[in-house]
Amino acid sequence: MRNVSTLLHMRDHPPGPLWTGRASNRAQWLLAVVGAAFVVLGVQLAVASNWTSGIVPLVMSVVGCLAAGLLILFGTLAFVHVAVTVDAESLVVRCGHIGLPRCTIRLAEVTAAEFVPRVSPHQWGGWGYRWRPEKGTAVIVRRGEGVELRLDDGKIFTVTVDDAENAVRVIRTHLRALAR
Repeated sequence: MRNVSTLLHMRDHPPGPLWTGRASNRAQWLLAVVGAAFVVLGVQLAVASNWTSGIVPLVMSVVGCLAAGLLILFGTLAFVHVAVTVDAESLVVRCGHIGLPRCTIRLAEVTAAEFVPRVSPHQWGGWGYRWRPEKGTAVIVRRGEGVELRLDDGKIFTVTVDDAENAVRVIRTHLRALAR
């Protein structure tokens, strides 16, 4: 990561990210283990069962366990961590190990950036990619500091990330440069 004070005085900058940050939630790994256990149970039922009550209950049990396990596993792993990058044109949020879901917000569409010292999953209805009509959209992976962007269409976007205060400084510097 580059020195923020140097970035604040730069007028022209090299291509590439100006700020990068991450946030993670180790507690969600426990949910991933539960999802994996459901998958194992589904496989165990499919392989080792000699159900005499028919094929339909067996198929329903196997499919139910596999479906629940995969939904829990992939839904959890998608929001174990978040990576946020600010470059000269946009803020990009990538979730999980594959980078999906991915959200790109152009800095030209941002009217204000605020540091939020305490963002809680409780405020947004849980972890993950959240939308609330009265609040806007958020990517919440843990409780703690975050960045709140007010967009030119009146919507708000919030993301929890470590070192959010420096991210806001870099974004505000770009907003001032765009206003000139």
